[in-house]
Formats: sequence, C-alpha cells, structure tokens
Amino acid sequence: MRAQVLRFALVGAIGFVADAGTLWVALHLGSGYFAGRAASFLVAVWVTWQLNRRFTFDARRSGSAWHEWWRYLAAMSAGGCFNYAAYCAVILTLPHTAYVPFLGVAAGSLAGLAVNFASARWWVFRHRPQR
Repeated sequence: MRAQVLRFALVGAIGFVADAGTLWVALHLGSGYFAGRAASFLVAVWVTWQLNRRFTFDARRSGSAWHEWWRYLAAMSAGGCFNYAAYCAVILTLPHTAYVPFLGVAAGSLAGLAVNFASARWWVFRHRPQR
C-alpha cells in the first residue's frame, strides 16, 4: 500500500499543477477567487481520475467508466470540502497578493489528501485488485 500512497501523491502533485494552472487562467479571464476555484477543482478531479485509474490503481476495468467517474467525483467532493475550507481560510486571512490563491490551493490539497486516498482506494476503485 505504501507504493500506492506514493503514486496517489504523485498524481495529486500533477493534479495540483492542473488545479493551480486552471485557477490562474480563470483569474486572468476575470473570474473571482471562489468561482475560479470551483472550475479549477473540477479540472483537477478529472485529471487525477484519469491518472489514478491508470497509474495508481490497477488498470483493469471493472464496470462502467461512467459510473466510476461519478463515484470518483463524489468521493473527491468529500475531500473537496476539506480542500475548499482550507483554500477559503487562506484567501480570507492572508493579504491578497499574486501568490496567495496558489498557497490556498496547496493548503487545500494537503487538507483533502487522506480523505481522497481512502475514498478512492476503498470505494471508487474497490473492485480492482490492489497493487
């Protein structure tokens, strides 16, 4: 399981880049901190689902990818509550500078990590043999 946690964390780092990059684009297109974060969260969830289903958890399919996507989105939304709360805390307490939204994304990613791993491993990808 240790290798799986490391792969999940690596995928999470890639998800962080997708999340922060999407937030940066959204902010530059005029989105606010909170609407931009909602959009960036969805992009990060899609990216990490694609990578986790191929890299972290066994690549053999078990059922509908469509159902797996909805389970993954629901599971990551649970961790996303912790993630978004940490992001909001950073945004609302630190002075607004160019890097503060990205500190918020980082804080949120760390806050949701354990919840997201547990729900992915034991709910979303439960029917796949574990490496």
